Order: sequence, then C-alpha cells, then structure tokens
Amino acid sequence: MSAPTAVPPSKAQVFLRRLLSTVVLWTVVVASMFSGNLFISDGVFVLLVAFLALAGLVEFYGLVEKRGLACFKISGVIGGLLLMVGTFLNVTGHLGTSGSPARVNDFETGFLILFVLGLCVRQLFAKNNAAGFVAMATTLFGLMYVPWLLNFIQKINFFPFAPGSPADAGKFFLLYFILITKFSDMGAYAIGSLIGRHKMIPRISPGKTWEGFAGAILVSTGASLAFVHFFGAKMVGMNYLHAVILGVILSITAVIGDLIESLFKREAGVKDSGALFPGIGGILDLLDSLLFNAPIMYLYLRHILTHP
Repeated sequence: MSAPTAVPPSKAQVFLRRLLSTVVLWTVVVASMFSGNLFISDGVFVLLVAFLALAGLVEFYGLVEKRGLACFKISGVIGGLLLMVGTFLNVTGHLGTSGSPARVNDFETGFLILFVLGLCVRQLFAKNNAAGFVAMATTLFGLMYVPWLLNFIQKINFFPFAPGSPADAGKFFLLYFILITKFSDMGAYAIGSLIGRHKMIPRISPGKTWEGFAGAILVSTGASLAFVHFFGAKMVGMNYLHAVILGVILSITAVIGDLIESLFKREAGVKDSGALFPGIGGILDLLDSLLFNAPIMYLYLRHILTHP
C-alpha cells in the first residue's frame, strides 16, 4: 500500500505558526533587553545576534553550495564571528572606542579590508580550488550580507545619544525597528492571503502580490504611529511625521529584503533556507527583512533623528 499523501497546512495554519515562532523568539529578545541586569541584557543580546549571524551565514553558504558555486565557508564563519564580537566590544566601550559612531564604522571598515586581504592569501594557498574569483566573491558577499548588515542591530541598540537622552533610547529604537519590520511581514502575508490577486514578481516569489505589498505598508505605518504614540517620549527626535515616513520606508525595504532572499533560494532550488523555525523556515527566512531594514533604521537615526 502506498503511504497517504501529506496534506499541506492551510494558509491560516501557516500564518499562526509564523506568528507563534516570531512572538516566542522576540519575546526572549525583548525580555533580555529590558531585564534591568546589564550582564543579562548585554550578554544575552550579543549571544543571540552572534548566533543569528553565524547560523544565517552557514545557511547562506549552504545556498551557495547548492547552487554549485565555490566558497570558503570556514573562513567566512570565523570572519563573521570576529566581526560581530569586535563590533560589540567597540559599541560597548570595552576597546575604548564608544561615544562616536564613526569609530565603530572605522573598525568595521578596517576589518573588511583585512578580511579581503585574508581571502586573497587563502586562495593563494588553496591547492584544489580553481574558482578563486567565485570563492572569494561569494565568501565576502556572505560576510557582508549577513553579519555586517546584522551588525547595525548592535549599533542601534548601543547608539551613543547626546547627554540627557533617555538611558534606554537605543533599546526602544531597536524594539521599534523590529516590530515595524515584522508587522510589515505579517501585513503582507495576511492581506495577500485574504485578497491577493495580482502577482508582483512571480518568477522570484509566486506568493507575493501587490495587495499584500499595500497591506505591508498600511499595517507597518499603523503600527509605527501606535508605537510612537505610546513610547515616543523614549525615542530621541521621533514624532508622528517621522513615524509615517519610517513606517512607509521600512515596509517597502522589508518587502525588498524578502524578495532578495527569495531570489537566492530560487537560484539554489530550495523553498526555505532551513527548517529551524516552524512556519518560517530557516534563519535567513527570519532575518531577510531585518537585514535590509537594520542599516536603513540606523542611517535614519544617525543622520536625521539625531543630526544636530
């Protein structure tokens, strides 16, 4: 007798699984951030972002290998870990470089320069890899796509605000950016599932619709206004106008980030980057929109909200 065919979950079941996975994960993040204990808030934070960065990087290099391309996986993972830890030590002042975003950016620039030079040396001693251009390019892109972009989460959380600002302003900006991004994801999925008819880019992501895109913008902007209404006093320079602008921008870039990761998966011939989170997939499926939105939020915070 043939085995019974598994019934695929309904859209409602998939949505509930995604919602549950998202709520559980980010509840742990928020609880640690606002625990009041510096060891817990900083320790859990850096461990979590480092885990997400390294797991996401491993998944990315896995997609590269499924695509049949060469990469220096071990070198990339080691480099990603050093980059995340080095940025954490910088933004928390353990290396004497706190108080200026430019100093942290200088560290990351210097690290990337050394990493590129290291890849060249690595290829120089590679005996069996004839695809040196491809291996160095994919390894470097993986480092910049996952750990480097995710590092902006650290720079938001530990942003050096002017004296007199709320002590936990960075945490509220980080919480705001994560919530707005995830509300964009949920708005796109919920509205797209209910009334989505017109496909956006079916060759990349058949499930994405223009109705879902509009839902992402509406839900994200509404969540942004609500968050600023209740917690705006904790967020330096924030007002309702900025809430609308950021709600629209972050929702659009969240969708773009999702589409970019879908492009990677389609090229690799897989549906999900992994299977760690029920209803979501792998780490990259969880981080895709956050990776795009983290630098956008940081740049807006640094150059518009806190610009003198």
